[in-house]
Amino acid sequence: MSIGRVLIIEDSPSLARTYEAQLKRDVAAIEIAETGVAGERAIGAGRPDCILLDLNLPDANGMDLLRSWRAAQITTPVVVVTANGSINTAIEAMREGATDFLVKPFGAERLITTVKNAVEKFKLEKVVKALEQSKPKAQFAEFIGASLPMQAVYRVLESAAPSNAGVFVTGETGTGKELAARAIHISSGRAGRAFVAVNCGAIPKDLIESELFGHVKGAFTGATSDRAGAAELANGGTLFLDEIGEMPIDLQPKLLRFLQTGAYARVGDSRVRQTDIRIVAATNRDPWGAVRAGRLREDLYFRLNVIPVELPPLRDRAGDILMLADAFLTRYAAEEGRADLAFAEDARQALLQHHWPGNVRELENLVRRCVVLTDGAEIAASDLMLNAAQGGHSAPRQQDPLAAPTRPAVSGETLAPAPAGIEPLWRVEKRSIEHAIALCDGNVTEASKQLEIAPSTIYRKREQWAEKV
Repeated sequence: MSIGRVLIIEDSPSLARTYEAQLKRDVAAIEIAETGVAGERAIGAGRPDCILLDLNLPDANGMDLLRSWRAAQITTPVVVVTANGSINTAIEAMREGATDFLVKPFGAERLITTVKNAVEKFKLEKVVKALEQSKPKAQFAEFIGASLPMQAVYRVLESAAPSNAGVFVTGETGTGKELAARAIHISSGRAGRAFVAVNCGAIPKDLIESELFGHVKGAFTGATSDRAGAAELANGGTLFLDEIGEMPIDLQPKLLRFLQTGAYARVGDSRVRQTDIRIVAATNRDPWGAVRAGRLREDLYFRLNVIPVELPPLRDRAGDILMLADAFLTRYAAEEGRADLAFAEDARQALLQHHWPGNVRELENLVRRCVVLTDGAEIAASDLMLNAAQGGHSAPRQQDPLAAPTRPAVSGETLAPAPAGIEPLWRVEKRSIEHAIALCDGNVTEASKQLEIAPSTIYRKREQWAEKV
């Protein structure tokens, strides 16, 4: 990608000329201003495609310049340059409107990539606005749905795909965050290379660094041979970091450095390797809440959140419910050799009235269950077992003895008694684990610590329970 014009506001002539030399291959025109006044004069003469701003100028404070530009509705992307150890200042600058930041010292490739990403993000935002009136799509990649919320998602994904900028996907469980990451990958120039997904909440804390960066033989107990990590396997392609908020806080600085430089080392190895990957991160929680709680580093969040994508819950895209249900029915009925199976009218109404707390995943699982268990040529409302009430919410159901309690137990409270007779051990285990998760407000990692088991064990057992149920 060629950039038209970059304005460098830097009071050190030697640094300004260095930046100019590093950028000149990818930038058509470069202008240098040594003071804040000269910089504002250059902006007034013609808006550049990007501004490289040193925060410490002899006649102006870079933060004040950012505030004045924002007040004047100057939307040109700004990359601020700060000295090592001033990360908090850089983050404050992003709050004031900067697009990205660079920490001295940095290399030519880092500078070029950061400037390109800033310009690409700005162009993508304009493209999304321009496409708002375009023809609705009923499908994009593996997504299905023609509702307005999904049209907005499709436009962002489609516009973001060709760039290398990082994407941060948020949304409730079951809304399709990995589908979004895959959609970006298959719509990009990296489609022919690997797509590697890593669930940061499903990997034990002491193994996640190895999972990401690999290890050499003897690096730790059980490392019987060299092993490539996700960063190496995804070289040239896309790395999807799911549940990024569950990544151990002490590993996050290494991930941040990797994102800044593209360099990493396998666990137990001194050799530094380089990789070229596109990062897509996701979480089903409020990322800013994780930052405030100290579970997610603020600088890592800003580095990942270049292009935000928020996936709507199914209850906010009611017009897609029947379209999705029909698509799932077609797929699973064909698999089971029941191509004539259809939804009865009362079943279709029940689907529309349900609240769908589990989102698209809940709907998909329900349709698959109905295909397997329903007798006859139609799926009736009674086959769905939803007990849908008026107003779009599900009616209260009888308490499932296997379900986690909806409120934390008080001190000394015991688990609800098991059904009469002897029950299988896995049912007792399920109630105990789900109870622990409920007490930890749904945090699987915290529940695993209290239970003294690995998070991956919980996820594996949940899959086994789903098959049994």
